Amino acid sequence: IQHNEFLEWEMVYEGKYYGTLNSELERIWANKQTPVLDIDVKGAIHLQQQFGENCLSIFIEPPSIKVLKHRLESRGTEGLEALQNRVNKASYEISFKHHFNKIIINDDLSKACSAAEMIVEEFIG
Repeated sequence: IQHNEFLEWEMVYEGKYYGTLNSELERIWANKQTPVLDIDVKGAIHLQQQFGENCLSIFIEPPSIKVLKHRLESRGTEGLEALQNRVNKASYEISFKHHFNKIIINDDLSKACSAAEMIVEEFIG
């Protein structure tokens, strides 16, 4: 961060930073490939602002916060506090969905994956 080596970065959870290195995108582009990123909503909005029409942003939305909470609980991978933090963050992130080019509601994983694949293929051409 101090050396401006990230195209975008964000403190996603308290004390936990995530970002996209400029060098990684340059490496992918040099190989004539298309980068696909799974990033925080603010990072995605930042990239959308930088790249405009050369960038496709897709917001993957849970059917509801209640369903998301149930999915996370059924995994049994997090404690109560971590689970609540994730649910709260998801609620907050949903408020930014209107900034994205496309929205996919993940009510059925197979259908959501197919929709994402179709949207990306259409964008790439």
